[in-house]
Amino acid sequence: MKRSYSKEFKVQACELVVKDHIKVSVVAERFGIHAVMLHRWVSEYETYGEEAFVGKGNQRSGDAELRKLRKENERLKMENEILKKAAAYFAKEQGND
Repeated sequence: MKRSYSKEFKVQACELVVKDHIKVSVVAERFGIHAVMLHRWVSEYETYGEEAFVGKGNQRSGDAELRKLRKENERLKMENEILKKAAAYFAKEQGND
């Protein structure tokens, strides 16, 4: 069965490794977790800092902004294609007059 850990738990374990310079193996044993998992947490903590460990269904602010901009870009591309088709249609209609 997969266990889940709170953000606070992960941050506390990572800070012991990063800030207090305690070995990963010692911290992992003290917290009752596997050292490989703690290595992964520390890596994420060092990369993202306070935005690490966002949880299920959540995104980091940069990822959320990028997703929003991509979605808006796709919508604008669709609108642009519709306007091109409409312009071609009306140009064709005016040519028939």
